[in-house]
Amino acid sequence: MSDLDQLTQSLARNLKRWRGERGFTLDALAARSGVSRGMIIQIEQARTNPSVGTTVKLADALGVAITTLLDHEQGPQVRLVPESRAVRMWSTEAGSSTTLLVGAEARGPLELWTCRLMSGEGTTSDPHPEGTVELLHVTEGELTLLVDGLAHAVPAGTSATFEAHVPHGYRNEGGEPTVFTMAVAIPPVR
Repeated sequence: MSDLDQLTQSLARNLKRWRGERGFTLDALAARSGVSRGMIIQIEQARTNPSVGTTVKLADALGVAITTLLDHEQGPQVRLVPESRAVRMWSTEAGSSTTLLVGAEARGPLELWTCRLMSGEGTTSDPHPEGTVELLHVTEGELTLLVDGLAHAVPAGTSATFEAHVPHGYRNEGGEPTVFTMAVAIPPVR
């Protein structure tokens, strides 16, 4: 498959996914973006390669980055955010602060969890509905995050996000307890 073919397929898949995530009909997205309904259909069916301007209009209407629409990764995406990449939003001389650890583009119900795994223990999860995103931040120990059969080491101070519509799990392979906070964003039922 050529790079252009791969880009066309990625855009088709991602546009359809994010239009569904946002709950937009073809007509609603056309109205929001200024891109014709017919053009959106052609893009979603991978029958055309739109201009950058058209792609930007669609991304803006969906409220996502253009890179989100053009992303060609085939598997579930996992993004690790080391502590050094977290964004300090504000702080005071007395020591108060807020830090944005990790973010993801999703809508629907949210769940916030705190998890503690003792050495050698773990838990698994069946796939969640398509569009479910999990975000987590490890505060103690090191977490082994399993996503679709691949292991990712997430040490204390690191945050991660991944698409949770595949089998996934959490393990503590270290000698000390692992503690992490996790948010689960579930798409609304249609």
